Amino acid sequence: MLERHASRAARRAREFEAFVAGAAGRLLHAATLLTAESPDDNPRARRLLTLSLAHTYARWDRLRGEDPYDRTRSHLVTRFARGAWRHVGGVGRSRPHPASPLAPLTPQERLILVLRVYEGVAEEQTAALLGLSPQRVRAICHRAASTLLHRQRGPAPAVTAAKAVPS
Repeated sequence: MLERHASRAARRAREFEAFVAGAAGRLLHAATLLTAESPDDNPRARRLLTLSLAHTYARWDRLRGEDPYDRTRSHLVTRFARGAWRHVGGVGRSRPHPASPLAPLTPQERLILVLRVYEGVAEEQTAALLGLSPQRVRAICHRAASTLLHRQRGPAPAVTAAKAVPS
């Protein structure tokens, strides 16, 4: 009996390790986009990923045919949403890194844009995951994309007079 339990635990650990080896990079990138941190300095994204993977591992045997990537991503997104909504305006915790391409967006805009564009999650699934209507998800996604595409740029560089080239 103990041998069977140890064998099952070893198989479970191998399966989970294989999942993490294949999915962790993409999930970390998604978490980094959500937190708008620098890819080289992303402690909040790493914490989100670690907690989400731990949650998935704890429920690994009960997935019963569910996609572990979807479950982990759902948990990651839910944790981010709860944390972002709770800490909006808080000092330092939810401020995006200024060099992040998604820094101009609100946490909700980042969340929807990452799910829709980077992860390719359908509008209806995104709406169900976040408890919003599909129309609201569409509007927020369009606004976020528009914000990124039509960013205000700094002033144009000064034009200096060109010296005449002798002929």
